[in-house]
Amino acid sequence: MVTAQLPIANAMSLIELKAIAKTYYLGRTPVPALRGIDLALERGEFAALWGPSGSGKSSLLNLIGLIDVPTSGTIRIDECDAASLGDAERAALRNRKIGFVFQSFNLIAVLSALENVMLPLTLRGVGRRIAEPEARLRLQEVGLADFGNHRPDQLSGGQRQRVAVARALVTGPLIVIADEPTANLDAATGHQVIDLMRALNRRQGVTFLFSTHDSRLLDSADRLIGLVDGKLETVKGAAA
Repeated sequence: MVTAQLPIANAMSLIELKAIAKTYYLGRTPVPALRGIDLALERGEFAALWGPSGSGKSSLLNLIGLIDVPTSGTIRIDECDAASLGDAERAALRNRKIGFVFQSFNLIAVLSALENVMLPLTLRGVGRRIAEPEARLRLQEVGLADFGNHRPDQLSGGQRQRVAVARALVTGPLIVIADEPTANLDAATGHQVIDLMRALNRRQGVTFLFSTHDSRLLDSADRLIGLVDGKLETVKGAAA
């Protein structure tokens, strides 16, 4: 086992987790998913959360993405104490700061690619006059400028995931969280999606944190964050 070398959080850290624990209950039986996680993510990082199925990757991403709350510990997002917020405040912070990419794409089947990318802006009350050009720009950035009128069932798996990446970026988030974004893709297409996210990270400075159990994808990451049985095992490439 390699001892985790944790980055020291500083005033510029985008994400700070301290002593994070998450326990679920199966009836009355406690099932610990995360056990004392200390972690900091800096702005502009491209980091991979790696570990076997059941290691706690999705639980950790759900906490960082403010979809769930920890059993104990503190989470700071862009210097805001997120763990102390109420549901509405947490949702507002999530909508302003965080974009999501899921392994199952989570596109709306009856909407076109363009309308799917516009959706987060539409839900914010942004009018079509502003939302549509922004969505078209994001589709262009992921190489799908000519596919805006296609519905998800008219796109390949890789194209659907590119639409999901465009949707995650359309609100201008500080961090994009991608939970096993290549799990439903073949190896070559999966590498293309990771390479796309890496290119967007470099061009736009958006922080990306993606989870995977596929060791072949790890070379693309600046940092490798290993998770086993709910504990950090290795953190490689941490910023000084």
